[in-house]
Amino acid sequence: MKRWRDREQFKARVLEWAAKLDVKAHSIYVRPMRRKWASCSTAGTLSFNDELLGMDTKLGDYVIVHELLHFSVPNHGKLWKMLMRAHLGDYEKLEQSLKVGAI
Repeated sequence: MKRWRDREQFKARVLEWAAKLDVKAHSIYVRPMRRKWASCSTAGTLSFNDELLGMDTKLGDYVIVHELLHFSVPNHGKLWKMLMRAHLGDYEKLEQSLKVGAI
């Protein structure tokens, strides 16, 4: 299992995905969060749970893509699911892995 080296590596990955998905991320935070893996605001602020740093990078990619797609698709409908599948393949397995370690 490959893990994140530090916050900076994680943030760099967020920026890579943002460029790939053509999303403008204005602020990226990695901080303690009690109830969520991540959140995003309409102003372009992204917050990620610092517990992701200790997890497999594939799970981090899932959460990153999940949040970034919400800038263009604000729900979890068919379009969002199609885009998740296009970028991550069988994303449901990653989603299930996160639920096992649910907050």
